[in-house]
Amino acid sequence: MREYSAPAVQPVADDENLADIVWANAERFPDAISFRRQVDGSWLDVTAREFAAQVIGVAKGLVEAGIERGDRVGLMSKTRYEWTLIDFAIWAAGAVTVPIYDTSSPEQVAWILSDSGAKGVFVETSGHLAAVDEVRDRLPALQYTWQIEAARPAVDELTTLGADVADDTVHERRRIVRAGDLATIVYTSGTTGRPKGVELTHRNLLAEIRADINAFPQLMEQGNSLLCFLPLAHVLARAIAVTAVTARVTLGHTPDVKNLVADLGTFRPTFVVAVPRVFEKVYNGAKQKAHSEGKGKIFDRAEQVAVSYSEAQDTDGAGLGLKAQHLLFDKLVYGKLRAALGGRCIAAVSGGAPLGARLAHFFRGIGVPVFEGYGLTETSAAANVNTQDAFRVGTVGRPVAGTSVRIADDGEVLLKGDVVFEAYFNNETATKEALEDGWFHTGDLGELDSDGFLKITGRKKEIIVTAGGKNVAPSGLEDTMRAHPLISQAMVVGDQRPFIAALVTIDEEFFPAWKAQNGKPADATVADLAQDPDLIAAVQGAVDEANKQVSHAESIKKFVILGNDFTEAGGEITPSLKLKRNVVTKNYATFIEGLYEK
Repeated sequence: MREYSAPAVQPVADDENLADIVWANAERFPDAISFRRQVDGSWLDVTAREFAAQVIGVAKGLVEAGIERGDRVGLMSKTRYEWTLIDFAIWAAGAVTVPIYDTSSPEQVAWILSDSGAKGVFVETSGHLAAVDEVRDRLPALQYTWQIEAARPAVDELTTLGADVADDTVHERRRIVRAGDLATIVYTSGTTGRPKGVELTHRNLLAEIRADINAFPQLMEQGNSLLCFLPLAHVLARAIAVTAVTARVTLGHTPDVKNLVADLGTFRPTFVVAVPRVFEKVYNGAKQKAHSEGKGKIFDRAEQVAVSYSEAQDTDGAGLGLKAQHLLFDKLVYGKLRAALGGRCIAAVSGGAPLGARLAHFFRGIGVPVFEGYGLTETSAAANVNTQDAFRVGTVGRPVAGTSVRIADDGEVLLKGDVVFEAYFNNETATKEALEDGWFHTGDLGELDSDGFLKITGRKKEIIVTAGGKNVAPSGLEDTMRAHPLISQAMVVGDQRPFIAALVTIDEEFFPAWKAQNGKPADATVADLAQDPDLIAAVQGAVDEANKQVSHAESIKKFVILGNDFTEAGGEITPSLKLKRNVVTKNYATFIEGLYEK
């Protein structure tokens, strides 16, 4: 058993809570630009003083409406300024926020609101309101519904409603809240079964905030900026957003990743936070554009130089020849890639899934290091993270301040510290299964080196055991395959089968460029070309690359290209893009059987 602990930098006092952040900023730095809010295509500044006034306005409305201390309030919306405003207002009123992904189905909405016993819910659109109304008969505790986009928007409605409530009423309410009180119930997106409600206290999130500021001092400086585009129902995006508010980093929101490149260009963030799929798309898009413009050889050489330059940072540093090449490609290629991120982006933070060593080296080589971390909803986001001063590609870094990591005898990663949750809501059985003497059993498998760097090697419940008794962790193979620009998703199969195989889906964004480069009909679909020798050969190249990482017995022997991608609507992936293996296995059972027919 191996263990590594990182000391806390500033323990959370018992009388602290998250709402304090708003008034600490407003009182000490009233004119600091806390947010830039997008209105009609322009970014408008919101100062710390203005934000505090808006938060207390909504909080007074909640109090007047009848929201009591400890009441649960749902929040279903895309990433937008109002999301963060309402979140802080709920805390200021002494209540508990229950985030809901804006893509959730009525059944998912019904489960989250009923299990949490939500007394009120904020929805963004009339479509979200319809989803709530569809299941309202199953929500006996629900009394209030407020709509963010409406003729009378929720923020205006509540501010007007609470106009006669004294400010001191809210301040008295929020000062009663203690660090150990519940701040939010975050329902895991659930790759199996119904989502569990993770109870996170004010202490949990405050500990995460302080650990993040300690980990990223060069990013979390007043005057820097962060553009948030991940769903705020995801604990990573929300934790980093609240950290940015605490550190007086100017925060912007954008709800639609289709406009991300344009929004990055106008907002010009100092850093971004994303899941690996976003970085894969940035890389794949740049590669596709270069090849389509006849500059493929230049990009491919620039890519190799970037990777080599980054790898050299971990040894004796780059030699004169490599430095010269790197300088040349910085002018020809890397500068343009940084410009696509707004031109001022000095780093990025990645979590939610493994990034992959080559992609990590590529981004560090172009001058935008991606600090890969690891955590779960149950750890208030990051429990481990790479930093500027402690960076090891291929790992998820060291434990954040105040956190300990341990590798159990069976290889499972265990975590302990103030960022670790204390219970699942209304689920004592699951809580007892997950927590033992304060140690959270993550379900992930990992390796811990003597310097405290953690490497995630697989998921305990996802281990495939072949008919020959070989244990295979599918995630490493899948992650490597997804790094190929042509591949959107890959799912490794082979449990109790004679060999390992894979289901593969094609990236619809890259597919048109591939067809043009390979002389295929422009109107041909993935299904039309699923048996095309050139497409099969391209996917085989990705499979070969993945197989280099494993033994012959663990390697992928066969694969099938599916005619369509896995979707959230089909229940095959979660909102955070994790595979629901049981659903995919059921939906594509015929294809899986076909892989093993003689």
